[in-house]
Amino acid sequence: MARGYLNRPELTAERLLADPFSTEPGARMYRSGDLARYLPDGNLAFLGRNDDQVKIRGFRIEPGEIAARLVEHAAVRDAVVVARQDRAGEQRLVAYVVCASEAGSDGLDGSELAGTLRTHLSARLPDCTVPSAFVHLAALPLTVNGKLDRKACRRLRMRHARAAYEAPAAR
Repeated sequence: MARGYLNRPELTAERLLADPFSTEPGARMYRSGDLARYLPDGNLAFLGRNDDQVKIRGFRIEPGEIAARLVEHAAVRDAVVVARQDRAGEQRLVAYVVCASEAGSDGLDGSELAGTLRTHLSARLPDCTVPSAFVHLAALPLTVNGKLDRKACRRLRMRHARAAYEAPAAR
C-alpha cells in the first residue's frame, strides 16, 4: 500500500496524493476519507467521514458491503445496514431488510429470518460485520427525491430479531 495499489494505477493516483508536508521528493500520502479541520491552536478537529464507513469496537466497517451480501440471499430483495447506538451508548449494526415475496420469505417470522440471514452473512463475512439486529420492512424509507433516507432508518423502532443471548464460556 505504501507504494500504491498493485496493477491499479488509477486507484493509486486517486488515493495516494503528493505529500505537501514531506521534504522527500516524490513522497505521497493516503487520502483516507476522514474529514478534519485545523483549529486556531494548530490542532486538528475530527469532523467525521466523507463516506458511510463506521468504526465499531475498533473495526472499520463498510455497511454497503454488508448490504450487498444480504441482497445476494434469495429471501432478500433490498437491504440497508446502518450503525445505531443502543441504550448503553454502544454502536451496533442493524440491517433493514425488504423480503422478496417471490422467494416465499414474507411468511418467515422475525427470528427465523434473522437466523437465516445471520447464517448467510457468517459464511461470507467476518463476525464483527454481522448485524446484531435485523428489521423486516415492507419498503425502505425514501426521501422526497427518491433516495434512501438513512436518518429515517435510525428513527425506526427495532421490533424484530436481535441476536440470541449466548452465555459466556470458559476457554
